[in-house]
Amino acid sequence: MKIAYLAAVAAILTAGGCATTNTGAGGETAAAAQMPERSRALYEQDREAILAMQGEYAVTFDFRETVPVADGYELAEPKFTPAREVVIVVEDTGDFIMLQHLLIVGAEEEPFIVKHWRQDWRYEPETVLAFQGHDDWTVEAVPAAEAAGAWSQTVYQVDDSPRYAAVAPWTHDADGVSTWEPPVSWRPLPRRDDTTRDDYDVIAAVNRHTVMPWGWTHEQDNSKLVVEDDGAVRELVREIGVNTYRNTDLSNDQAAHDYWAATQDYWAMVRGYFDNLETGTQGFHIEDDAEGTLLYGPVLEAGQRVLFGIATAEEAYAEAETLLNSQITVVE
Repeated sequence: MKIAYLAAVAAILTAGGCATTNTGAGGETAAAAQMPERSRALYEQDREAILAMQGEYAVTFDFRETVPVADGYELAEPKFTPAREVVIVVEDTGDFIMLQHLLIVGAEEEPFIVKHWRQDWRYEPETVLAFQGHDDWTVEAVPAAEAAGAWSQTVYQVDDSPRYAAVAPWTHDADGVSTWEPPVSWRPLPRRDDTTRDDYDVIAAVNRHTVMPWGWTHEQDNSKLVVEDDGAVRELVREIGVNTYRNTDLSNDQAAHDYWAATQDYWAMVRGYFDNLETGTQGFHIEDDAEGTLLYGPVLEAGQRVLFGIATAEEAYAEAETLLNSQITVVE
C-alpha cells in the first residue's frame, strides 16, 4: 500500500503542478456587520465567488512554455493532465475561508484519495507569506491601502507547507463572472519541473482565478527565473498554465469525503504547526528534496496510517512533528 500510494502521489503531482470541519454560515462577523451597505454587498459577492470553487470537478492541468527568453533555450514539451477532484470547505468564519482539494486517483470502482493543494482566503489581511527563493519564506506586512477590500490567497502544498501567496480584490461582472488577479509573486518550482530539471530557481507568476456558472479556471502567466548567488535575476523562459475545473457529478466522490472524515484531525494538527510559523516568526526555511522523500512523502504516509486505523491522529502527528522540526529552520 505504501509503495503504490506514494507512486501515485508522485505521478499526479509531477504531472500537474480545529479538528472539526467548520462550514458555518460565515459572513456575519462583527466587522462585516459594520460595513457600509455597498462594501457589505461586495464582500458577500467575494465570498460567493470563493465558496463557488467547492464541489466535484473534471479537471485539466495544461502547462506550455511559450517564449524562450534566454539565448539558445529550447522549449520543453507541453504537459497536459486530466484529473478528478473534489474541493471541500474545511473552515468558513466569514472573513476567512479554507478550501481543501482532494484528488481521486485510480480505478473508478476502487479509487484512492491524494490530499492535494489547499487554498486559504482571508479578507483584508494584515500579513502575507512571501517566497524569497532557495526554500526561504518571510512573513510580510500588507499595507492598509493594499488590504482594503481585498483578499489574500495562500496556497499550500500536499503536506500543508506553503507554496505561494498574494493579495488582490475580486471583480464581478453582470454575467455572473468573478475574477481575482493579484500582482506578480514568487513561488517555488512546481514538482513537475523540480523532479526533472535544475536550470532555474523560482517562478514569478501572475495567478488568476475566474469563477463562472459552469465551473472555474486557474490561469498562470509564469516566468522561470535563475537567481544567481549574488542575487542577480535573469529570465530563462515564459510559460502559460490553465487549470480548468468543470462542474461534474463524480460517481465516486464519497471516497474523498470518507478520506477527509478519517484524517481531518491529523491534518488539523499539521496545519497548526505551519500556522504557528506564520504567526510566531519572521520567516523560515523549509528543506525537502525534489522527490519529497524528506517531507511531503512521509507526512502524507503518516496520514495514510490514520486512514487505515494503524495509528491515531495524535500518534501520526507526533511522528510528523519530529520530521517537520528536523526539516524547518526558523529565521531569528
